[in-house]
Amino acid sequence: MKKGLVLEGGAMRGLFTAGIIDVMMEHDVWPDGLIGVSAGAAFGCNMKSRQVGRAIRYNKRFARDSRYSGVRSLLTTGDYFNAQFAYHVVPHKYDMFDNQAFEENPMEFIAVCTDVETGQPVYKCLDHCNEDTYDWIRASASMPLCSRVVCLEGYKLLDGGVSDSIPLEYAERNGYERNVVILTQPLGYRKHRTRLMPLMRIGLRKYPRMVEAMDRRHLMYNRQLDYVAEAERQGRCLVIRPDGKLPIGHVSHDPEQMERVYQTGRQMGERKINEIKEILCV
Repeated sequence: MKKGLVLEGGAMRGLFTAGIIDVMMEHDVWPDGLIGVSAGAAFGCNMKSRQVGRAIRYNKRFARDSRYSGVRSLLTTGDYFNAQFAYHVVPHKYDMFDNQAFEENPMEFIAVCTDVETGQPVYKCLDHCNEDTYDWIRASASMPLCSRVVCLEGYKLLDGGVSDSIPLEYAERNGYERNVVILTQPLGYRKHRTRLMPLMRIGLRKYPRMVEAMDRRHLMYNRQLDYVAEAERQGRCLVIRPDGKLPIGHVSHDPEQMERVYQTGRQMGERKINEIKEILCV
């Protein structure tokens, strides 16, 4: 029986997830596969490379560094999170990503992106580690209006959360019968239609299918919440979520705020570790 870990996105709310997966690694708890969306992929890749603490470490270090992220980067490069610095310089020079450990870890790692020409999800299994691997992870986390379209292997890609925010159904279709699902919104949360649709229509005018996907994203997300709730009721998955709204926005330049969210995740991980073991280790 394959056992999986499903990580939704949420931009900097993903530091809550990072705290949980660091606790899992410290307790030597490993799924057979990890499916990450957006921040779930960007931070979850550190589980495949077995690097406890890396996600919070580099985010705090470069929180106020204009080379890493910010309006200046957006205006000069087209990406709020600087594609070259954040995804290629940092993992090679400042906070080394362990490529060898990533490749040697047998855990399957899948990043979810959205094809802007079709509005449909693209699921990329990443087992080797090279510059394209980093760009697949970047594509998964590239928020519309804040990022350039990422061109890879004939696809034009942006944020995976637009088309498959919580890919539990995908995991189950692909043989993962028992799963841990980590969400970054509290119980009772429901997504509403984005108020940025007028800007989306302008910024994504070349990609009408992507505009359609953005316009119905809230409907897709809420259906997925219902699917997850039913799977949890039937005992097919364990759902972990924060107790309340996390005190951080999509972006943050405050290291202390980042640390608080990360520690909230660690505390939740310690609370839930025995339940996680029951799903992934029994």
